[in-house]
Amino acid sequence: MALLEIRNLTRRFGDFTAIDNISISIESGEFFTLLGPSGCGKTTLLRMIAGFDLPDAGQILLDGKDMANIPPEKRPIHTVFQSYALFPHMTVSENIAFPLKMAGSAPDQINSRVKEALDDVRLSNLGARFPQELSGGQRQRVAFARGLINRPRLLLLDEPLGALDAKLREEMQIELINLQKERGVTFVFITHAQNEALALSHRIAVMNQGKVEQLDAPSRIYSFPKNRFVADFIGKISIMNAQVLEASPSHLRLSVAGLGEVTAPSKDGVKPRDTGVLAIRPEQVRITHHTEEVELKNNFTGKVQGFLYVGDVTTYIVELPNGARIEALLPNSAPGSAQFFETGDSVTVSWRQDAGTFLND
Repeated sequence: MALLEIRNLTRRFGDFTAIDNISISIESGEFFTLLGPSGCGKTTLLRMIAGFDLPDAGQILLDGKDMANIPPEKRPIHTVFQSYALFPHMTVSENIAFPLKMAGSAPDQINSRVKEALDDVRLSNLGARFPQELSGGQRQRVAFARGLINRPRLLLLDEPLGALDAKLREEMQIELINLQKERGVTFVFITHAQNEALALSHRIAVMNQGKVEQLDAPSRIYSFPKNRFVADFIGKISIMNAQVLEASPSHLRLSVAGLGEVTAPSKDGVKPRDTGVLAIRPEQVRITHHTEEVELKNNFTGKVQGFLYVGDVTTYIVELPNGARIEALLPNSAPGSAQFFETGDSVTVSWRQDAGTFLND
């Protein structure tokens, strides 16, 4: 039996449906992420799990028990917010101890558990400080420690790393993974940051307009998006209109307007004359000077329209003869200048026959 079951959940605000008949099962010990753009319903769903809001229809079951009539403070669930929500007049230790005090735990037990929690988040020497004396990353660790102090069955994390700078955010991602492994608590994590979701999660539910578009492991969501929304939302991707000429168990033969034939991986349920798009990731696309020999069957000439240098890689934007643009990624392994192509250069872009994916309209 799943730890958390969300069954046919719906939440409306007047004429607006924020959550539209969603069903999700989350296993014990799982790091589960709700991912989607602003306004997709993920925070509304989290608030209903926490008990801060009630559904108009459907059920939320924890360990098989319906949470409908259980107030937030009685649920074995804690929430960590982006704003940290720490008490400024309390020390770090007092902030962490607060849930135990509210539960009426004995002072000796509180002291022991707070010490353990401080060790877990590497703040053992900062227990006497106040929140305003800490860095953003340290305050976030205090919030994690307070969320875990009662050993909840479920920890809800509402964009907890959103206020941190990029480098600190990456460091906290690693700490969060380690903390979740060590404690074995089930995490339900909310974010709109795709890379964060891919790095942290066991499974991801991609949400859009109150519905779950795809629920899967990060690698499958990235490599095998279910539809155009998921493909476009997760990471960088080039999308070209295509029609199926041939559908066999080994491959698809596609016609891309103004470009020609492209061979793509086979896909269940696709048949000749189907229309849709070919979606391909920049790292799957090879870019070479147009004078170089290319062995790959899928190869087309184009012109470099621009490039984006980000240190470890450069992404080149190439315009094809049909006017479509495709991105190709090159690693910058050599020191010094990493610019291999100039804007306006004639190039060839190519990719393997098992690269990319066809998505129906």
